[in-house]
Amino acid sequence: YAMKKIDIHLHAALDPVPGTEKFKISTGEEMLAHLEELQIEKAIVMSSGETEGAMASVSGNQKCRELARRFPEKYVWMCNLDENCEETIEERLREYQRQGAVGIGEFMICRKINHPFVQAVFQAAEKLGMPILFHMSPQEGYEYGIVDEPGLPMLEEALEKYPGLKFIGHSQPFWHEISQDAKPDLKSRMEWGRGPVREGGRLVCLMRNYKNLYADLSANSGGCAIMRDEKFGLQFLEEFQDRLMFGTDMVNTDMVFPLGEWLDRQYQEGKLSAQAYRKICFENAKKIFQL
Repeated sequence: YAMKKIDIHLHAALDPVPGTEKFKISTGEEMLAHLEELQIEKAIVMSSGETEGAMASVSGNQKCRELARRFPEKYVWMCNLDENCEETIEERLREYQRQGAVGIGEFMICRKINHPFVQAVFQAAEKLGMPILFHMSPQEGYEYGIVDEPGLPMLEEALEKYPGLKFIGHSQPFWHEISQDAKPDLKSRMEWGRGPVREGGRLVCLMRNYKNLYADLSANSGGCAIMRDEKFGLQFLEEFQDRLMFGTDMVNTDMVFPLGEWLDRQYQEGKLSAQAYRKICFENAKKIFQL
């Protein structure tokens, strides 16, 4: 027996993308059978932005909204923002919310968390009650994602400053902090977790201290953090069962991440409680995104 799931982190295009073989983006329609196979009954599609850049033309707000409109039983969408016009952030978010956006994601502007634009987004999101799912980067100008230092001090400041905002953490530099022996160098912060987790990780402290911190279990960043040390992973899932959500981070129909099957197996073998399994697979997402 495997539970139907809500995937809180999916990427899909509205129309076929003349893609490279190296990085294929499947359409939402192509994804349907794949999601069915993986027992995912609903998926939240991530937006890549508003109007700027090539990515927005593939999976920006407009395309995500249209995809959710085309397949309402399968998809809902999150909106994203381009880095401009700080003074119109709230107005823009309000409009996307009106159009059906259930949150902001995948928020990935490569700026420090204390940058004025990022702070303005947090402030507006808190006011409008929109959860924000963020990707994290280890330094400015490196790949994409909001930037924090080792130990996540700026994230802690933000959690304290915006208590009404649901922060949903994702990506390697975020999950790297699950273990107390997390190394501070860039290369280590970008790796998928391996080996035993040492008690006392910063992420665990933050999860304990801030009830507005949630976590996205998608991709190998989230999956490896949980599966690298089974005993610790199961304890983590039980302790934070109200604030963890299943996701995949798939971009095409060739991708499968092992966490879904791992969760099913842990539950079937009686190692993960039915209650935690249910919450992580779908109940939390339902509640947080009001699906």
